[in-house]
Amino acid sequence: MKDKPHYHGHRQRLKERLGRDSAGMADYEILELLLGQVLPRRDTKPIAKELLARFGSLGGVFRAPQEQLEETDGIGSGVLTFFTLMREFWTRIAEEPMRTGEILSTPEAVWHGAMARIGNLSREEFWIALVNNGNKVIYWNRMSEGTVDKTAVYPREVVALALRHNAAGVVLAHNHPGGSTAPSQDDLALTMDIASLCLDMGVRLLDHVIVTVDGFYSFKEKGRL
Repeated sequence: MKDKPHYHGHRQRLKERLGRDSAGMADYEILELLLGQVLPRRDTKPIAKELLARFGSLGGVFRAPQEQLEETDGIGSGVLTFFTLMREFWTRIAEEPMRTGEILSTPEAVWHGAMARIGNLSREEFWIALVNNGNKVIYWNRMSEGTVDKTAVYPREVVALALRHNAAGVVLAHNHPGGSTAPSQDDLALTMDIASLCLDMGVRLLDHVIVTVDGFYSFKEKGRL
């Protein structure tokens, strides 16, 4: 019988430390254990350290584009699938207020839910939350996806969706991949067009929140709605 790989005992000791004091572990140790779930027959410590050196942090690794992850030796389809699953798992936990009928009472609440879903994307996506008379979310979904700096949204589609779901109010959210929360002229014009049509149809446009990883811009908070 062949001897066990040299990293076998190391990985077992990491698992024991995880059970005793997970907060005391280094970032690379957490990452190498995660990678070990997908690469059980490979020493994942060098891979973990290389990923952290390249992307700077666990968050940087977590948000790294697939094509950049693939450039790291040892990262194949299994790891990429695992990372995609982990991202979706984390995203759904973070956006639970948007999916479980909670009340959207502040722009921060919208940002926290939307940021998890679209804050890290390299292209713009436009999402919509529909609420009832008590501002409880009854619908949360993507309206459109576009390029790095624009996405097409049509006011009539927004209002039609609200009427179809018997919504009392609408909250809009889209991301700015460039990192700036400042609305563009197109953002301003689109928001005013949607607000006007909503008013005509008896639906409240409650807010439009521009989302980045680090912050947000609320049309309502800035007095534009």
